[in-house]
Amino acid sequence: MSRKRIVVKIGSSSLTNASGEIDEAKMTDHIQAIAALRKANHEVILVSSGAVAAGFRSLGYTARPVTIKGKQAAAAVGQSLLLQSYYSKLSVYDMVPAQILLTRGDFSNRDRYKNAFSTILELLERGVLPIINENDTVAIDELTFGDNDMLSALVSGFIHADQLIILTDINGIYDANPQKNPDAKRIDHLESVTETMLQNTDHTGSTLGTGGMKSKLEAAKTAMSLGVPVFVGQGTGAHKFFDVLAGKGDGTYLSNQKLGSINTKKQWIGFHSESAGALYVDQGAEEAILYNGRSLLPAGIFKVKGTFSRGDVVEVFGMNGLLGRGEVNYSSNEVKQAIQKRGNMKHTIQPMQEVIHRNRWVEIKQ
Repeated sequence: MSRKRIVVKIGSSSLTNASGEIDEAKMTDHIQAIAALRKANHEVILVSSGAVAAGFRSLGYTARPVTIKGKQAAAAVGQSLLLQSYYSKLSVYDMVPAQILLTRGDFSNRDRYKNAFSTILELLERGVLPIINENDTVAIDELTFGDNDMLSALVSGFIHADQLIILTDINGIYDANPQKNPDAKRIDHLESVTETMLQNTDHTGSTLGTGGMKSKLEAAKTAMSLGVPVFVGQGTGAHKFFDVLAGKGDGTYLSNQKLGSINTKKQWIGFHSESAGALYVDQGAEEAILYNGRSLLPAGIFKVKGTFSRGDVVEVFGMNGLLGRGEVNYSSNEVKQAIQKRGNMKHTIQPMQEVIHRNRWVEIKQ
């Protein structure tokens, strides 16, 4: 098997026992499987939940806290306990872990985004295991990624992974809730995740975690849009990840070969950057950028919304809604002037100069 870059996401329910403490047997099983991948020369990035679940009892809580301050305090205690357990067990296999705590701001800020990317690549080149988690302790919102399922999807696209493996306590995605419907059937393979599927899927997670199957579907949809195949399911033993890679995993595979990889710069534009404004284009411009691989020219723009500068990211709308996002070469004032002076653009934007070059454009599929 050729060398692969694999992101493994392990949720709270797959790391802790019913009392909320770190389950040594479960963790040992995961570490053995990761060590086996590393021995086979694969690159591994671990996205690990469990900080809140591991820490809340040390604060005197009898159950997982429901308040933001309670969760953040539990994460502050639990994160060190979690990493300590990983460090102890990885040392048996001469593996060194590196803790990386991320928030949405680390993705939306261009410089921090680049730095995170460079750091993870350097760790992989040095043979270190990156262990990534949501930085719950300082997050402004309850969980800024929603949960670690989405974080794992964004990370897998970010570092151009060959496979995302999301471990959970259910062996895959079903056409109904198997805990409530005994006739529910597992779906072995999906090529797309539809809005209907998301609306009909239970969002409820375990008492120790935050996500449910809906969050895993949402994460899988995002990862697939970034060109990363996904496995959602369970497994035990040192060879469980090899079973997944061989197509024999106990779960659901989600992939679509028609959805290619998106380079890191375009990922930032399309998925992480904050929009500074909007451009509205006519049908001709819409067809040119969506179907003919063209850049967005000033002649196709009829309306500008917001105030932006050169290098900012804006949303582009067609006649029927959002088309995508792109990095502009001109300010909002310059584009407005171009619209007002179509017949004399030499004073503003020169003819045939792109407002958004196709290399800095990302289509958003609805």
